[in-house]
Amino acid sequence: MTEPEHIHKQRSKGIYLLPNLFTTAGLFAGFYAIIAAVDGHFANAAIAIFVALIMDGMDGRVARMTHTESDFGAEYDSMADMVSFGLAPALVIHQWALTSWGKIGWLAAFVFAACAALRLARFNTQVGIADKRYFQGLASPAAASLIAGFVWLGVDFGWEGTDKSLIAIVVSIGAGILMVSNLRYHSFKQFDLRGKVPFIVIVALMLAFAVIYLHPPVVLFIGFFVYAISGPTMAVLKYKERHQEKSKSDKAA
Repeated sequence: MTEPEHIHKQRSKGIYLLPNLFTTAGLFAGFYAIIAAVDGHFANAAIAIFVALIMDGMDGRVARMTHTESDFGAEYDSMADMVSFGLAPALVIHQWALTSWGKIGWLAAFVFAACAALRLARFNTQVGIADKRYFQGLASPAAASLIAGFVWLGVDFGWEGTDKSLIAIVVSIGAGILMVSNLRYHSFKQFDLRGKVPFIVIVALMLAFAVIYLHPPVVLFIGFFVYAISGPTMAVLKYKERHQEKSKSDKAA
């Protein structure tokens, strides 16, 4: 008895190895961040989240460059992102700074994790219709990197997490709210890695790597903090611009 043709086709399709390999590496980094946080190795946990960020940036680009995009890869990437950029940062900051707050502490961490899930779900439903130049709301990898940068900065400076717990609550809830907001953030997806770029771009990248190397915890936290507040800043500037234009038109009338 032969199986139906459509089932045979589904089984023979298989999955693409290369992009899913990067996704698996990112998932592993996120899972390691959770284990490291439980064991009290918070610097390693934060670094693992940044590794997951790099892997997440690679898998999609590799898939597009090698023409190995698939529905399976997109779904797998979303599941991995929930672990690496939703659950992992929430647990890391909770274990580092929020345990002394009891229910309020885990609630703040849960808000971040829940907002990350909502952000990913909204992103998946808008694929193909959203403006690729911008993200609607802070992307979950950037929000997770803000959390990881804060924890890594604290460990590097020798801060006790419990002493910075109030700031940790504000950062966790604030990053979560930014993820589910309607604020626009530059996605930087317009850069074509296969195309030619001006020489100055290479110089700028070299300088960026050099600056990060000087003091990774400080530079990465400041970088992602600036990116996180760029959304509200652009919204305020555009509101003022529209208000000024409206005032001018009212005066002209």
